[in-house]
Amino acid sequence: MYARSVSMRLKANLLARLNRTIENEVLPLLQKQAGFQGQFTFAVPGGTEAVTISLWEKKEYADACHRETHPQLPKAMEKFIEGPPAIQTCEVVNSTFHALAAQGAVSSIAMGVR
Repeated sequence: MYARSVSMRLKANLLARLNRTIENEVLPLLQKQAGFQGQFTFAVPGGTEAVTISLWEKKEYADACHRETHPQLPKAMEKFIEGPPAIQTCEVVNSTFHALAAQGAVSSIAMGVR
């Protein structure tokens, strides 16, 4: 699994609007990409910095998203961030995410939820 992290410096008092934009504009774009596994967004409440981490099945999928989708994202994000975001791809070497996702799937199947 691979992760793409994006670090951003936020303009003052725009965290809630940034979150809505991620939910309504960014995630729908990412969800259309092959190999997309999920995304986390981290920010200190009232803070001026945020980090998003998207998870990808393979490095090739993360790289394709960077080439094809990330050029569309600055338009949606420019009203909330100062300066260009810092983007980095990393290999996930340790995570409890897989165990939690598998445990949730097993629990759902055991309960008859699909």
